[in-house]
Amino acid sequence: MIFSNNPPLSLYIHLPWCERKCPYCDFNSHQAAGFDEQLYIKTLIDDLQQDLPLIWGRQIVSIFIGGGTPSLFSVEAIQQLLSDLRSLLNFNPGIEITMEANPGSADESHFRGYREAGINRLSIGIQSFDDDSLKGIERIHNGSQSSAAFIKARQAGFENINLDLMYALPGQSMQQLMTDLSRAIEYQPEHISLYQLTIEPNTLFHNQTPGKIPDDDLSWNMLQKAQQTLAESGYEQYEISAYAKKGHQSQHNVNYWSFGDYLGIGAGAHGKITLPAEGRVIRRTRTRHPETYMQQQGSDRISEERELNEQDLVFEFMLNALRLVKGFDKDLFSQRCGLSAQLLKQPINEALNLKLLSDLNGQLQPTSLGLQFHNDLQALFLDVDISQKLAIEPETHF
Repeated sequence: MIFSNNPPLSLYIHLPWCERKCPYCDFNSHQAAGFDEQLYIKTLIDDLQQDLPLIWGRQIVSIFIGGGTPSLFSVEAIQQLLSDLRSLLNFNPGIEITMEANPGSADESHFRGYREAGINRLSIGIQSFDDDSLKGIERIHNGSQSSAAFIKARQAGFENINLDLMYALPGQSMQQLMTDLSRAIEYQPEHISLYQLTIEPNTLFHNQTPGKIPDDDLSWNMLQKAQQTLAESGYEQYEISAYAKKGHQSQHNVNYWSFGDYLGIGAGAHGKITLPAEGRVIRRTRTRHPETYMQQQGSDRISEERELNEQDLVFEFMLNALRLVKGFDKDLFSQRCGLSAQLLKQPINEALNLKLLSDLNGQLQPTSLGLQFHNDLQALFLDVDISQKLAIEPETHF
């Protein structure tokens, strides 16, 4: 594989504790019970240091602090974390630093402290403003706290805020969803993420599925109506679940979906790094349980490391890039994967024939049908024939 340059580089930091595990959540999160935040921050920095030789000289374009509930951490802990990061990493001057927060887990003084520490984008997991909807998914906050969290964040000085909303919740009607959406738009956040409730394996809802979940037809109608309302309100859809005002797309997530590089530190975090000089791409995954993660030393925290082969690269690139509404340029595939775009000829032609993709002068873009049947579109790239033309060619036409 031949790589012409390094992709943009991001950093993901996982803070794995929550006040209570949500019954629909399949992320690596654990109920908080007197965790040692100072020890965890120290472990994060130790973890980062072992990966530094992989990224010497490269700038960090974005940082995302996710969880769990990162806003359970004190202002002092976040200040220490960001201070240590600045001493070790080369921050891009326009770096985006996002932190997730849940309503009720931070007040205005905490938000202000996070802002002063260097967090410049806040992602608030309100999910809904409706008390009944929140009870249906067993969230520990109520609708008033959802509203208050946004107001407090604004008062603390945050000028770039994402609100997470969910739809197709147990017992939710179309009217309830539209009321939720209208409330969110009224607050004018810069970004809105809209997710359908899905029942994932290894969750409480998988074993005890709640009743009155909207059927597929109602769920689809909810999404269509929500997308129309968001568009009319100035929010452009740029990814399957992401809507932003002009200039406020999430830099971190766009880099992820464009198959950029990212370091991942923290319990259960994973990362993807391109090594152009060696002609390879590697993935690393950290030890999942936070207590074990903090007890381990150095490379012992890496639970898995693997090199992506050509088939992995093709499918993982498509798994991400096809989520983008504007799609991707064929040249980007070659840049990120070190492979010829000619490899994609057969599945692309099939997707074009099925009207799941459009080709606008080399810009491959999912159609509305392709976004609706996203899994079917991705599946076309699962078993691409990689037996020929593995190296990048100067120019391809098809």
